[in-house]
Amino acid sequence: MLKFKHMLAFCAVMLCAFGAHAERLKDIASISGVRSNQLIGYGLVVGLNGTGDQTTQTPFTLQTFNNMLAQFGIKVPSGTGTVQLKNVAAVSIHADLPPFAKPGQVVDITVSSIGNSKSLRGGSLLMTPLKGIDGNVYAIAQGNLVVGGFDAEGRDGSKITVNVPSAGRIPGGATVERAVPSGFNQGNSLTLNLNRPDFTTAKRIVDKVNDLLGPGVAQAVDGGSVRVTAPMDPSQRVDYLSILENLEIDPGQAVAKVIINSRTGTIVIGQNVKVSPAAVTHGSLTVTITEDPIVSQPGAFSNGQTAVVPRSRVNAEQEAKPMFKFGPGTTLDEIVRAVNQVGAAPGDLMAILEALKQAGALQADLIVI
Repeated sequence: MLKFKHMLAFCAVMLCAFGAHAERLKDIASISGVRSNQLIGYGLVVGLNGTGDQTTQTPFTLQTFNNMLAQFGIKVPSGTGTVQLKNVAAVSIHADLPPFAKPGQVVDITVSSIGNSKSLRGGSLLMTPLKGIDGNVYAIAQGNLVVGGFDAEGRDGSKITVNVPSAGRIPGGATVERAVPSGFNQGNSLTLNLNRPDFTTAKRIVDKVNDLLGPGVAQAVDGGSVRVTAPMDPSQRVDYLSILENLEIDPGQAVAKVIINSRTGTIVIGQNVKVSPAAVTHGSLTVTITEDPIVSQPGAFSNGQTAVVPRSRVNAEQEAKPMFKFGPGTTLDEIVRAVNQVGAAPGDLMAILEALKQAGALQADLIVI
């Protein structure tokens, strides 16, 4: 025990000697088994100002409301017909349960309408159990909603909507009732999973850990995981990881990528994108077709009939664009400068990048989303 504490103290001192031109291990990797878990629930929001579900169109809202009343010993007479509830809405609730969350702690929740409620503004969520994928209840949600949007409608049908009024959040709206079992304290080793798998980064993590703690402490499983030996005692394991997660690692360079969003025209070019020698010209051809029919009138007393003679005018215009040339090893800055010189729009730039990729001149992965 004492020997291990002395080793941790030595490691803490050694960390001060590492440069700051790198990323912390905690920023580029996560510990296997230490993760958040998603929770979901179904409940009712009450207290709405006439913007709740139209229960004639959403019968599940009325059914849920009647089931809630039955739990309090209230039974709605069967002959009352369909009850119209204007201040109640059926909602879904979801939350992320963070790792190591303990009973009694609170988490934020998101509440979303699943019926035809116009707005959840001013509503309160009734007590709702939140379940995990295994069906167990891990938290209880309840509270007043915070809604960022609003909706207003006039009698003449005019309407204005800002943001999304049919969803909101409750900060600290769920209380944890059950802790999720974690494998953090099991076994004599821990696995570090890289956020962006890379063989170079994995090797550098292994080298840095072994240089600090000794040969064989860290071993690369593959390009995305590194296994490190860890003490069995939970307290020592926490101290051990506090040292490891602050190690500064110089990650490998990312794969060169060009991301194109064809719907919005957004183009993102990575830092390592290069272009082989190529010459590019890009022009736009505009074809205009105008229909101008001519009405032909027959002469007087000729027994002829009026006729419509079609007349079309076709005009083609080719916009001249200069050619620009990429030299060997052209970088991102040079690509942007060359494209800006010809005044290419986002759509033109997409066509240029796709053509360069097809020609084998774009040294990057072209991803269209």
